[in-house]
Amino acid sequence: MKRDKIVGIIPARYDSSRYPGKAMAMIHGKTIIQRVYEQARKVLEEVCVATDDERIYNHVAGFGKVFMTSRDHRSGTERCQEVLSREYADCGYVINIQGDEPFINPEQIRTLISCLDGEVELATLGKKIHDFEELQSPNVVKVTRDNKGFALYFSRHPIPYVKGKNTVNWLEEKQHLKHIGVYAYRSDILREISALGPSSLEISESLEQLRWLENGYRIKCLLTEYESMGIDTPEDLEKAKVLYAD
Repeated sequence: MKRDKIVGIIPARYDSSRYPGKAMAMIHGKTIIQRVYEQARKVLEEVCVATDDERIYNHVAGFGKVFMTSRDHRSGTERCQEVLSREYADCGYVINIQGDEPFINPEQIRTLISCLDGEVELATLGKKIHDFEELQSPNVVKVTRDNKGFALYFSRHPIPYVKGKNTVNWLEEKQHLKHIGVYAYRSDILREISALGPSSLEISESLEQLRWLENGYRIKCLLTEYESMGIDTPEDLEKAKVLYAD
């Protein structure tokens, strides 16, 4: 195994519950999945898409590397594991890049890479929250860290709680972090976590990363200043077209 070899894998399903076919939606002449791929390639030499859909496969094959995977995977993590075991057995780390974030900043990927020293098991990103509505929204996942930068907990609820202070003042009293959902996995750890069953906290919050914490794995959480925008609905797509005009 080559510890310094890193592959970026972009899991992409067609049958998204909230926005079917979003990977193929167009933004200024390019599909979402092509934009994700091109952003990742600005940093990583080896990038591929992992999909279970022939439409996505045929599209991506026209501009990049793509692999067909099982339709039975419960998560992007499991899809990454299939590609790792089948195509990149000598790889040291996998970076899971969300297939619905067409404008992921290459610096976010570089930040993740900076901590992959062979000892780090898992890594992800957090960004300081400045907006009160974002802090309160259950659709925005929050994360708290220990003094060494490892995640203590992820939640849809505002964390940490600030006792004795009005909630509107929490952002002034304490740093609150939004979780940016891009992950790095050490290859042996990816194999292990892919074999785990759902955990109690994961089921409560509907957050896969809590499965890993509950089973004793450590997740390095690095800070980024760059925002992240996922495309979850047709409305998000229209916002992206305005915000990121080419």
